Amino acid sequence: MLNIKTTAALLLALLPAMAVPAAAQNREHLQLAAELRMLQEQNQQLSLALTQLTEALKAVNARLDTSEEFQRRRFADQEVLVKNLGSDLGTIRERTQDTDTRLRTLKDEIDALRQTFLSLPALLAQSQTSVAPLDPGNPPTTTTAPPADGATTAARPPAPVLTLPDTAGLSPNRVFDTAFSDYSSSQYASAIAGFQQVIKNFPTAERADDAQFFIGESLVNMNRLPEAIDAYNLVIQQYPNGDQVDMAYYRRGFAESLMGRTDAARASWEEVVKRFPNSQGASLAKQRLAGLSRTPPATPAKP
Repeated sequence: MLNIKTTAALLLALLPAMAVPAAAQNREHLQLAAELRMLQEQNQQLSLALTQLTEALKAVNARLDTSEEFQRRRFADQEVLVKNLGSDLGTIRERTQDTDTRLRTLKDEIDALRQTFLSLPALLAQSQTSVAPLDPGNPPTTTTAPPADGATTAARPPAPVLTLPDTAGLSPNRVFDTAFSDYSSSQYASAIAGFQQVIKNFPTAERADDAQFFIGESLVNMNRLPEAIDAYNLVIQQYPNGDQVDMAYYRRGFAESLMGRTDAARASWEEVVKRFPNSQGASLAKQRLAGLSRTPPATPAKP
């Protein structure tokens, strides 16, 4: 019986000790459950925020797409506008160049007329001095019938003859066009005379360098090659800022090659390539130089 009582007492003593861990475990479970619910709520809130963010991103993407389409259309419109502006600028540039050419032509014609007017006093003075003075003892005879009353009338001196120069009222463009028409018709002597008239009477005209160049061209066609080389040299020396300098170098080399002066021709072509690398004369000179480099050297004759 003692053992049973002792065992029962021990059990009763152990019950409170056993009840304390059970209560602690319940509190831990409750705390874990509460934390789990908080995590679930946070997860729900995060899912809701993610959903809202996704919708916002979709809205932003839609706006970006709309903005991109708008910008694309705007750029396309601007590109069309720029192309139209470029075309308009090209047209304006062409019209400006045409107007500038016409103005220069008109200026040359006005200068020609001014020179004619300025030369009139000298021509009048020359024509007056060329008239012989009257001799009182030998008056000139006249065919005028005597007056009815028998009175004598003094003879009138002859009117002075005014001779205008051939270029009076002509512009350098007209003289040049006439000479170029002779050149195109293979009338090279007349063309040279016309081009020389342009240079002589209108040395500062815009087409004076063209006239000098076509003098060289005419001489080449007449097979007067040394004179043609001199004409091309005058283009280079007297009109260094003209638009015929590169072709003058090239054609000078061409004339020298016809004369068999290969080294001189090479030097002329190399000079135009060096000084005017992007010009038409340089392009033609490069072809000639390439032909010279492909030409095999002459073999010496056997004794």
